[in-house]
Amino acid sequence: MATDAPSNPLSNPVTSEFNARSFDRPRDRVAPASFVGHWPDNDEVTITLTEVTLVVAIKSHCDGCREFLDADLGEFGVPILVVAAKDASAEWRDARQLVFVSPDALRLLDVTWPPFYVLVDPAARKVLTEGVLFGAHQVAAEIAPFLRA
Repeated sequence: MATDAPSNPLSNPVTSEFNARSFDRPRDRVAPASFVGHWPDNDEVTITLTEVTLVVAIKSHCDGCREFLDADLGEFGVPILVVAAKDASAEWRDARQLVFVSPDALRLLDVTWPPFYVLVDPAARKVLTEGVLFGAHQVAAEIAPFLRA
């Protein structure tokens, strides 16, 4: 049966209006200060975190991940490292954010199911907070209290 009623924009979870949020408490664990991996089309390198950093684990074929990769992340006020377990550089070639391919980072952070974010304090070697990635504004709102501390 056809209807002329407009669709509900809140029924689409990939829109920024969805207002999704993480609700699990962060797991108390030690955070690594460096990760081994590679940038697309480059050799293996080690990235060392020197300040509080947002590590965002993404996966291919993920609308929320793509929205995050294309977002203006200037509002975060913290370095951001976007990581993936597998190289899907063709999918992310035109994204605003570079993707660091590092199964090592996901293993060390105990991230088993991207999309996920982890706010890391390498000086204290601890995870400040973590949660499921739904979109850039959601993550910014969830990490903001930990950046003011």
